[in-house]
Amino acid sequence: MFKTASRKLLQRKKSDRAQNWQLFLMVLPMMIVVTIFSYIPLAGLIVAFKDYSYRDGILASPFCDPLLKNFEFLFKSPDTFRIIRNTLGYNFAFIALTLVISVAIAILLNEVRSRKALKVYQTTMFIPYFLSWVVVSYIVYAFLNPRLGYLNAIAAQQGGETLDWYNTPQVWVFIIIFLQIWKTVGMNVLMYYASLMSIDASYYEAAAIEGASRWQMIKRITLPMLYPMMIILTILAVGKIMNSDFGLFYQVPMDSKTLYATTDVLETYVYRALIDNGNIGMSSAAGFLKSVVGFVLVMITNGIVKKINPDYALY
Repeated sequence: MFKTASRKLLQRKKSDRAQNWQLFLMVLPMMIVVTIFSYIPLAGLIVAFKDYSYRDGILASPFCDPLLKNFEFLFKSPDTFRIIRNTLGYNFAFIALTLVISVAIAILLNEVRSRKALKVYQTTMFIPYFLSWVVVSYIVYAFLNPRLGYLNAIAAQQGGETLDWYNTPQVWVFIIIFLQIWKTVGMNVLMYYASLMSIDASYYEAAAIEGASRWQMIKRITLPMLYPMMIILTILAVGKIMNSDFGLFYQVPMDSKTLYATTDVLETYVYRALIDNGNIGMSSAAGFLKSVVGFVLVMITNGIVKKINPDYALY
């Protein structure tokens, strides 16, 4: 009897392999790409602990003395508080606002019954996502140019005061946040909208029979169904909280020194340090530190979610 059960189990495994070999072939190219570009380069992390020399190469370059010398410039710099504050502050704002706005727009699109109108709305939201930050920077410059910009021209026609936008750091907090939401919210809306499409229509039909209003359906059916996607995307976003979109913070403000108070983040600071000093070890240390912080934050966030509701956790 035991031999018969073992034989059946072996046959089932062979059958599963035969049925799923196409899926394995589909996954294989991505596994190769991830291995080549994500796992093999991990060996280069050693550069963060070495006094790197172009002449000697990675392996022959000596280790730093002290070992964490390349990390010191991030903590001893007088600009450390500013760049960490800007990096974390912007990312917290991006995570919160993107979540709220994306979910709200996805729910509104789900309520649209006209297919033509739905396509127009979706196309309108996706166009910014495919624009380069270089292109966006010139569009922004056309609006904010101190002499010929559209906003100053309108203000002058209305008898108002013009503003030197590229020398006024305070306004760039709102400009940066607005541009990030405008450019990236479309992709998040797509993911939430796809989740809404998978909800069984019988839930809404049953709620309508019970006399529920549209708001009650959204509150009791739509939002609970979106919770898993909202939590997963938020956890992943928290893992990238030390990262910043280089194009947004460098290209759009035109690297104006007077705007560093509100536009300088870890990415731009490390880039300028690398250009000025040519120190590969320092930039590697910054990247290594960001990865460690991101990993720790993902673990902590996932642990909190797991304690609240294990079904919504990543693992």
